[in-house]
Amino acid sequence: MKIPSRSHVHMLSYLVVLLLLPLLASSADPDSLQDFCVADKSANSISVNGFPCKPASKLTSDDFFFDGLTKVGDTSNIFGSNVTAGNVLSFPALNTLGISMNRVDIAPGGLNPPHTHPRATESGVVIDGQVLVGFVTTGNVYHSKVLNAGQMFVIPRGLVHFQKNVGVGKAHIITAFNSQLPGSVVLPFNLFASTPSIPDDVLTRAFQVEEKVIESIKSKFSS
Repeated sequence: MKIPSRSHVHMLSYLVVLLLLPLLASSADPDSLQDFCVADKSANSISVNGFPCKPASKLTSDDFFFDGLTKVGDTSNIFGSNVTAGNVLSFPALNTLGISMNRVDIAPGGLNPPHTHPRATESGVVIDGQVLVGFVTTGNVYHSKVLNAGQMFVIPRGLVHFQKNVGVGKAHIITAFNSQLPGSVVLPFNLFASTPSIPDDVLTRAFQVEEKVIESIKSKFSS
């Protein structure tokens, strides 16, 4: 058997690297070519992965500050939780910067229900209270821990996760994302309150229950 020479091996390695470079280059967002691009959400134009920039002549210092996360969220709902979003839709200065934050308020015994963020990894810190944080991997492995004030967690992008208040008082969490608009797929609403509805026979087969069980669950999320 003929053994390839060292030069041939080096040449093959260079070719592999050259072939992979375009893939590596396209795996991350490009660097911004300007200091900022405050979103002009009133602009009547097509947007692709973001919003058009507000003209610099119309900017003020207030465009770069946001106090939305200072307000306690209303937790008087079926889950006993509230998420206040600090993303590009509420804080336009985040446009093109690839970051955002949320405030999560959870009443005693309340739950931020199982959900995913399809466009971002999430990190968070418990500000007040005692919170059970859990997520499930693509291999169906469940990871969880009860956290107290000052402790952090991370949820890898796209994985199903939740936060539950297991303390005696209100809980308050601040979360951060590596996306200006991470998106949120809340599983109970996604599965049982979509428009139009997912057919009952799909859900009965998926969850191995009778149709009356599906209808009962759907009724809890109907407006």
